[in-house]
Amino acid sequence: MTYREDIEGLDASILMHPRVWEASGHVENFTDPMIDCKQCKARFRLDTLVELVSEKNKEKALKELDATLLDGDGSLDDKFTAILEDQDKSLALLALLGCPQCGNKGTFTQPRKFNLMFKTFLGPVDDSANIIYLRPETAQGIFVNFLNVANSSRQKLPFGIAQIGKAFRNEINTKNFLFRTREFEQMEMQYFCKPGTDTQFYEEWKEKRIEWFKSLGMTASKLRFHDHPKEKLAHYAKNATDIEYEFPFGWGEIEGIHNRTDFDLSRHQEYSGKSQLYFDDESKEKYIPYIIETSAGASRSFMAFLIDAYYEEEVNGELRSVLRFHPKLAPIKTAILPLVNKDGMPEIARKIESDLRPFLRIFYDDKGAIGRRYRRMDEAGTPFCITVDTQTTEDQTVTVRERDSMQQERIVISNLLTYLSEKLR
Repeated sequence: MTYREDIEGLDASILMHPRVWEASGHVENFTDPMIDCKQCKARFRLDTLVELVSEKNKEKALKELDATLLDGDGSLDDKFTAILEDQDKSLALLALLGCPQCGNKGTFTQPRKFNLMFKTFLGPVDDSANIIYLRPETAQGIFVNFLNVANSSRQKLPFGIAQIGKAFRNEINTKNFLFRTREFEQMEMQYFCKPGTDTQFYEEWKEKRIEWFKSLGMTASKLRFHDHPKEKLAHYAKNATDIEYEFPFGWGEIEGIHNRTDFDLSRHQEYSGKSQLYFDDESKEKYIPYIIETSAGASRSFMAFLIDAYYEEEVNGELRSVLRFHPKLAPIKTAILPLVNKDGMPEIARKIESDLRPFLRIFYDDKGAIGRRYRRMDEAGTPFCITVDTQTTEDQTVTVRERDSMQQERIVISNLLTYLSEKLR
């Protein structure tokens, strides 16, 4: 948000009045259909059963249920999912498949809606009147503060409000490392615009967001848009798409872009009784803005960047593991390595460290052979290693080794900060 004058930052509350979540639709709609195996008591989300069943068993079960279900266009997964959305047919299908955990057939409960929000209580009394929720997303904190931010920042439409923060969802089945967890980090931006300009900004933000991932080195062929069909749009959406990354377990969403129309501000106006109308100085109109949302999982994005950066290669007969992070993402920017712990090299290395540390994240390592230290930094994704050696004591130059090419260059110590700053940009 520091790169754009039309984006303001916010750190909204994790705990908000429960009416916020009634207005947003989370109390009513933020649910997953769940079933329990009566035999082993395992609980499953109906939509995740698609992932638990093999292609062979899907085809066999659909054929036994109704062979005509295999006719026509569409993937096997789409047909399987469509049946699971029909309650009567889904139970018949599950009876044929059996429990993915214990294998027993025909032993499932009726599907029940399970709300994914974490409940807690405000104050010392565990009473229904004191129920509040941990936020399942950061967006609603932005919506209820829209006019506060607009008025205090003197922003004019179109403009955005962004924040990064914790969100919580009571997932029954967490899986795939950071991909689905109960506590996670979100980074969201809500872009407020005049009705009628929303389609234009929706398309613009789609391209800006996928280009952001590419600009930080993510493999372009492993990114794609998945547009939501009209019949499957969320209750608040006019248009929606996911940016998906091809993980080792398949394609998965890392960010969603949505045209939320004026749904959110209108609902908060209705439930709070406070006006959310924006006064447009140019047109002299009052209206409720439309919202284009970019909602990314910081945890999922980190996981995608981590997977995308990992490489193994053979160098001089040895296996080298390396994280080829874009320099902006590398957790350590530079390592300082004295060749040996004598002859004045540690003192020079420590001086370089103290000069660079105010500007860069530095790691100092003087243990082990220099080749082994290089490998450790490769595994950590450190873009540059600075080696202080015998020549340094003679001419005040050091060796700078670049991670990906492993090429080395002699740089004068006094020029190091300028050199590294340019390279890291």
